[in-house]
Amino acid sequence: MKTVEDYLNGQILLIDKPLNWTSFQAVNKLKYALINKLGLPKKFKIGHAGTLDPLATGLLLVCTGKFTKRITELQGQAKEYTGTFYIGATTPSYDLETEIDQTYPTSHIDENLIHETVKQFLGEIDQKPPIYSAIKKDGVRLYEHARAGETVEIAFRKTTIHEFEITRIALPEIDFRVVCSKGTYIRSLAYDFGNAMHSGSHLTVLRRTKIGDYNVIDGIDVTAFEASLTKNA
Repeated sequence: MKTVEDYLNGQILLIDKPLNWTSFQAVNKLKYALINKLGLPKKFKIGHAGTLDPLATGLLLVCTGKFTKRITELQGQAKEYTGTFYIGATTPSYDLETEIDQTYPTSHIDENLIHETVKQFLGEIDQKPPIYSAIKKDGVRLYEHARAGETVEIAFRKTTIHEFEITRIALPEIDFRVVCSKGTYIRSLAYDFGNAMHSGSHLTVLRRTKIGDYNVIDGIDVTAFEASLTKNA
C-alpha cells in the first residue's frame, strides 16, 4: 500500500474514466478519497494530463504531489482512441451532446470510399475545433458562445494523425482506431470525415486507450481505486 509520502513525492495514477463523468469530477473524487482515507493534506497537489469529454471513457492520467510538474510533458504524448462514427447525420456538437440537426445521403458510400477517405487524414492536417469545446475565444469558452446561440469564427489548428484504421463497417456505423498528436479533436475528425465523403457524420462512441506508453488496460475505475484505499486502510 502506498503511503502519504508516496503520493506527496509523486504518483501517476492510471484511471479508467467512466461515461458521463467530467475529468474534473474524476480528479475531485480521487482527491477527496486520498484526503479522507489516507489523511493527505487538503491542499496537496493533484491534476490530470489531458481532458476527456463526459461522453468519452478511458485513460485519464492523474498526477499527484511533485509529479504534477510532469503534466505538460505527459499531455504532449501521442494518444490512441477507439470509437464509432455515425454516417449520414450531423449534430452541432459533433457528438451525442446535442440532437441531430441535418441528415445526408449515404447510398454512394462503400468500403472502398471509406478506406480511400482515411488516407486524406493521415499526417499533418488542419482541423477546426468544435464550437462545443472548452477553448476560449475573446475570454469566453466556445461552448458558452454555442449555448448562447452566438456565432463565432473558429481558427483552424495544425494537428497530426499518426495512424487511422477502420476496424468495422456496418453502415451507418463505422468503428475506428486513431493515434494522434496533442490537441486533436476526434469529434472534429468525425465531422470532417463525413464531409470528405460528401455526407455527414458525428461521433457516438469514444474511448481513449493509450497516452504514450500508458495503456487503459492497466487502469482502474475511480470507485475501485477508492475502495482499494478503504480495503488497505
